Amino acid sequence: MNAAQTAVILIGYQNDYFASTGLLHGVIEDSARVTGTLKNTVDLIDRLRPTPVLMVSTPIAFTGDYGELVEPVGILKTIKELGAFKMGTAGAATISEITHFGDRIIEVPGKRGLNAFSNTDLEDVLGQYGIRNVAIAGAVTSICVDSTGRAASERGYSVVILSDCTVGRTVFEQEFYCKSILPLYAEVTNHMDFVEHLNITS
Repeated sequence: MNAAQTAVILIGYQNDYFASTGLLHGVIEDSARVTGTLKNTVDLIDRLRPTPVLMVSTPIAFTGDYGELVEPVGILKTIKELGAFKMGTAGAATISEITHFGDRIIEVPGKRGLNAFSNTDLEDVLGQYGIRNVAIAGAVTSICVDSTGRAASERGYSVVILSDCTVGRTVFEQEFYCKSILPLYAEVTNHMDFVEHLNITS
């Protein structure tokens, strides 16, 4: 895989998911998996920092009255009820472990739902950099990761899901998606194997 044509899309690396005080931290059954996912993601970014790989963060955020959400259901209903990911709040802020990398990671704002391509300039940004391959990391595997992965596949990108840099709501859900759902349209691998198989010199 040509590194210069590859992007890593980071989904949901915000305090409401990853901080212990986050409003949606409890959505993840096993907090140790959250910690492991973040540790692996930081290691991934560290390894990719000197390479041509594009790294993009796609945070979700809503206005104070959640006017963007019309009769929301499921996770979006939960977000509204809890007041999560509200613009300008600490919960909506990107976690410090990601902002630490500064402008090495491009932030693409505008995400209001499950799919990082919807209502954002993500596709335009990927096009500007000549991206053909996308690897996806973040939360939650069965929701935003899967939705974004499918959208990328439908747009003609070669998709990789990083199993050890994603986290599901439960251990069962994570394992089921990585084994039975995501491989229907993507390659599922861990971050070390992904980095190893990148063609960095191309």
